[in-house]
Amino acid sequence: MSEETQPRAAALIAARAADDKKATDIMVQEVGALSSIADYFVIATAANNRQVDAIIDEVEDQLRIQAGIKPLHREGIDAGTWALLDYGSIVVHVFQPEARDYYRLEDLWNDCPVLDLKEAGITDAVYSDRIGKLMGAGGEQDA
Repeated sequence: MSEETQPRAAALIAARAADDKKATDIMVQEVGALSSIADYFVIATAANNRQVDAIIDEVEDQLRIQAGIKPLHREGIDAGTWALLDYGSIVVHVFQPEARDYYRLEDLWNDCPVLDLKEAGITDAVYSDRIGKLMGAGGEQDA
């Protein structure tokens, strides 16, 4: 992977790992043009604390195995309602539905392009009404 495509590829690996653990409302936003925080945000929803943990573990495992990277920082892992993995160029957020609706990160970065999850091999992503409308409105992803 070239340095330029590596963050994009890593974000797609993270999205696929979240999908493998049945995350919903998966979005990959390319935030680099508007943020110095990261190049990509991967945002996903988990139904409960156990699923938050399972998704975070799978994302960490797959990024280590497939991309050879480990998180620089982890937050919220013990809380269970929200967790974050910071890889520098990508940041992975996993929320339970109430926390996702409260923080609405995808709305904060709504001017940023959303990657088509088909690029990650995800063809049957599940979306809530709110996120589905966002995804449909951008035309980037089928709701």
